[in-house]
Amino acid sequence: MAKRDYYEVLGVGKNATEAEIKKAYRKLARQYHPDVAKDDPQAAEKFKEVAEAYKVLSDPDARARYDAMGHAAFEQGMGGAGGFDPFGGFDDLGDIFDMFFGRGGGMGRQQRGPQKGADLRYDYTMEFIDAAFGKEIEIEVPRSETCPHCRGNKAEPGTPIVNCDACGGKGETQQVRQTPFGRMVNVMTCTKCRGEGKIAKQTCSECHGNGTVHRRRRVTVKIPAGVESGMRVRVAGEGEAGMRGGPPGDLYVFVTVKPHSFFERDGDDVVCEVPISFSQAALGDEIDVPTLEGKTKLKIPEGTQTGTSFRLRNFGIASVRGYGRGDQRVIVKVVTPTKLTARQKELLRELGDLASNGQTGENKSFINRMRDAVRGNR
Repeated sequence: MAKRDYYEVLGVGKNATEAEIKKAYRKLARQYHPDVAKDDPQAAEKFKEVAEAYKVLSDPDARARYDAMGHAAFEQGMGGAGGFDPFGGFDDLGDIFDMFFGRGGGMGRQQRGPQKGADLRYDYTMEFIDAAFGKEIEIEVPRSETCPHCRGNKAEPGTPIVNCDACGGKGETQQVRQTPFGRMVNVMTCTKCRGEGKIAKQTCSECHGNGTVHRRRRVTVKIPAGVESGMRVRVAGEGEAGMRGGPPGDLYVFVTVKPHSFFERDGDDVVCEVPISFSQAALGDEIDVPTLEGKTKLKIPEGTQTGTSFRLRNFGIASVRGYGRGDQRVIVKVVTPTKLTARQKELLRELGDLASNGQTGENKSFINRMRDAVRGNR
């Protein structure tokens, strides 16, 4: 089978920089490394192809010869290449991977130094008003904590900790096997000491050699004013216990805000609809309007139309970023009465007649056109 173009193998253009070529190689090497892609029977072949392409394109002289002559530049007797070996200097594929990604880069290899504990998530649902003004809450979080008896070293206090006899204190074991591509060395985390290289002669009676214990801890969390659904609050150091003396993880409280029966949120503003009567809209009035902090007065000018919006400055929600406070928008809806007494109907008719007689020429023209349309006149 003919070899694929090296640029195509790495997925880069012919004008790719050295940094772009290296970045593409690192990505593909991680993807096809046999320790990673264990379910892909072609992984080793793909990894070899990627490494070969990188070996050529990362060398300026080799790349220049390849650009000029293609794969023929590295065949026997061509340009003095003498059967170019892209894997020269490496015992196996694992060595190539380690060169770029470090000794701990392969799958199955565990860091032996201190490790930060895992982060935790807690979902909290709060009321609309509480979210607007903020609230301090107390929650109960199940988590792992450093064992107070052995202080995390897994040994019963007063007993020795010695080198693991399975790995000799290295924390990893090696398995050597022959493959069509040469000798393959698989480095695996020691199952006895779990990669630590040390074991306790007598395990802790409290945590049974785990170094951590499970507890339910009550944590106080301050939810800031102005939070919205989907936001999270970080509480440092309240996550899972760290490993081998590492710091604990963090706790993230994810907030969901309940909808309110009267208010709606629009950014930092709150919006509400307030019903008013026909007479209030026509004559004007001063009404009580609910706000996040109680009632306040709102002046309705005479002649107000339904759907008119009024703004109450600084009656909205505090910005979660600390940039002041939003407003409250009050939208008035004129309520049309549905059940009228005979007297009320009579008064409305009189009002209608008075309004009709008092129309300006423009309004009269509009009313006449409307009546003509109803009668079918043009």
